[in-house]
Amino acid sequence: MGTLVPLLTILLATCAVVHPAPPNVTASCTITKFNEDDIKSASKSCDTLTIDGIEVPAGKTLDLTHLKNGAKLVFKGTITWAYKEWKGPLVKVAGTDIEVIGSSGHVLDGRGKLWWDGKGGNGGKTKPKFFSAKLKNSEIHKLNVKNTPVQAFSINGCENLVIQDVTIDNSAGDSGGGHNTDAFDVGKSSDVTIKHCTIKNQDDCLAVNSGKNIIFQDNTCSGGHGISIGSVGGRDDNTVKGVKVTGCTISNSDNGVRIKTVYGATGSVSDITYQDITLSKIHKYGIVIEGDYENGSPTGTPTNGVPIKGLTVKNVHGSVDSGGVNVYILVQGASDWHFSNIDVKGGTKTKKCTGIPSGAGISC
Repeated sequence: MGTLVPLLTILLATCAVVHPAPPNVTASCTITKFNEDDIKSASKSCDTLTIDGIEVPAGKTLDLTHLKNGAKLVFKGTITWAYKEWKGPLVKVAGTDIEVIGSSGHVLDGRGKLWWDGKGGNGGKTKPKFFSAKLKNSEIHKLNVKNTPVQAFSINGCENLVIQDVTIDNSAGDSGGGHNTDAFDVGKSSDVTIKHCTIKNQDDCLAVNSGKNIIFQDNTCSGGHGISIGSVGGRDDNTVKGVKVTGCTISNSDNGVRIKTVYGATGSVSDITYQDITLSKIHKYGIVIEGDYENGSPTGTPTNGVPIKGLTVKNVHGSVDSGGVNVYILVQGASDWHFSNIDVKGGTKTKKCTGIPSGAGISC
């Protein structure tokens, strides 16, 4: 009997090793080398998935669209992508109740210099979009992104998403040929909040192309084309309703406050607020609202197929470069506009405004 006791103890210990973990134990997985099958398997099975310091091969998407409901996705170390001309995206994330977070010291480096040629999406090299999000009841925060080949975040088909404390630094593209490096493009989404972000880029800091209940709050934008609604028109969904931009700073940019609707298109823009906006070193337009937009070449003649209704612009102040325009408005069919406490000055070039609704409180 004495010899059986140690043997029984060994057997029990062995069984204990292969017993499944209790249901309340969180499964955590770390990916340190790109393998599509491993990433897909870990996405489906792990409550916390860490992507640590990997290089994604040329022409491949870091596909994180199979995440478990309620999963946590962590980016760690330096994530890079090898060069290929293609449309991307370089990262794709989807799911419900997802938390996406960057750990201290991480960076998502799109290595945009390999693609930048001054043409963006208008020609030259075919450039991949960076980060595609299709998330519901989720949060993206504390990400550090730099050098995206073209557009950074494509927020499409999202519901109840919060993006906060994200840094996008494409400043190397100022002299390196960066173009169309939009920070946040929003489409077909609802109840999206973007706040406390810092953006340096060469295109729109925000572009809401369609969607409702979008908040852009306490963000800092520089180097780009301003904070934009639109362009609206010419897409599958051409309705923007309920956008509030508050507490933002725009500097060293072509435009400040911007709304652009497409010439000859149909759709609607309504319930829009820009409030408490600070401008500095704006090169072209402090406030620009135009219904004649065509990519790169406005027509000079607005159309009323995408009317702008219910617009509030309040407490916008700052400076435009000499040779720029403080306020320029060229629309048709607009109504229910309310401007107050507007103090934008410095620009010396003037342009005739058209279509400002009666009682709007603004003139050019």
